[in-house]
Amino acid sequence: MRRPLNKDWATMISGFFFLFCFSLSSADIDQSRLDAIAADMQSRIDEERLSGAVLMIAQDGELQMSETFGFQNVEDKVPMSMDTIFRIFSMTKPITGTALMILHDEGKFQFGDPVSKYIPELANVQVFTESDADGKMLTEAANHEMTIQELMTHTGGIMYVPPLSSGPVPQAMIAAGIMRSDILLAEQIDSLGELPLGYQPGTQWEYSYSVDVQGYLVEVLSGQTFDVFLEERIFSPLGMLDTGFFVPADKAHRLARQYNQAATGGLTRTDTGQFLIKPKFFSGGGGLTSTASDYMKFAQMHLNMGELNGVRILSEDAIALMRSNLLPEGIDNIANIYPGNVFGVDFAVVSDSDAFNGTPEGTHWWWGIAGSWFWIDPVQNIVFVGMIQNDNIFYSIQTHGAMRGLLYK
Repeated sequence: MRRPLNKDWATMISGFFFLFCFSLSSADIDQSRLDAIAADMQSRIDEERLSGAVLMIAQDGELQMSETFGFQNVEDKVPMSMDTIFRIFSMTKPITGTALMILHDEGKFQFGDPVSKYIPELANVQVFTESDADGKMLTEAANHEMTIQELMTHTGGIMYVPPLSSGPVPQAMIAAGIMRSDILLAEQIDSLGELPLGYQPGTQWEYSYSVDVQGYLVEVLSGQTFDVFLEERIFSPLGMLDTGFFVPADKAHRLARQYNQAATGGLTRTDTGQFLIKPKFFSGGGGLTSTASDYMKFAQMHLNMGELNGVRILSEDAIALMRSNLLPEGIDNIANIYPGNVFGVDFAVVSDSDAFNGTPEGTHWWWGIAGSWFWIDPVQNIVFVGMIQNDNIFYSIQTHGAMRGLLYK
């Protein structure tokens, strides 16, 4: 296992209790930077590139910014509010990793354990090599059983369904019903075990369905369904009252609409009824909805080395591991769209500040495919949470980079 990136963050960072007042405090961050961030976001909305947003920035456990912009529902002119609920998609992943690390703290597994020790359906899985003339997938034996550390870092050989991955294995995943909301997680794992891996474990970083497998591992190790475990061990203790796998009817009016930029200008609504009814599939990779303030509590707990307002969720050692570089030897970075980053437990971790808009090394972060994003900076003790609902992923990535640059450069 690799050691924490560059510094022992566990000894550097002391905990702060998060003060949940929704107002500006006396800012340690220069006010001109906060003003620039607000102006940039407002301009994106004025240009009808985004429908609306909620931004929260905290430093040393105190809010520096808590602002809403634009509309959660453009058609009916319903303004964004601090309690607007968002589809956070892959911002679910760090929550899933946290759930698994709670069980690591309890001694339920080790990082070097083979996944098949706990999920026998994934034992002796073959590895895809090529397709023959008839389109049949040809395979070879794995050079070793995928480990839990590889599962946690997207290096175990598992792929995603299209369009996040491409090729015969992802297509076979679709045909097998993997990631369908009406198919139970356990049934999806059965199907996954019948398919080959996309590459030899430990040889590359491939963004993947691995975090949904982590969610199933939580169920196996805890004896609880994934949704119940999250509610009892993370959401309820942290006071995350609006976070879950669906939005109940009495809160549905708070769910933000989702939009894409129309070719003729303006915005086109794209969301469906997904997330308004309880799914059969509790997706650890992308199934949660939440608010900016709920996610701020989760992120602040991480910055505080596992504790918030006297409630400890994880040990300091677990937090240090999650924000470390855990990539296998020979894998020095992750996707090209994330320059200067390595990977821990369901977090990207900044390894080159200059390559990532001046963001301090050791900052750990992720985002959701509808554009919501966050980062945790243990150098300047900053948490940033941004919530938008936007289909244009490249515009979302550009927005994220602009916000980092305005805060740090």
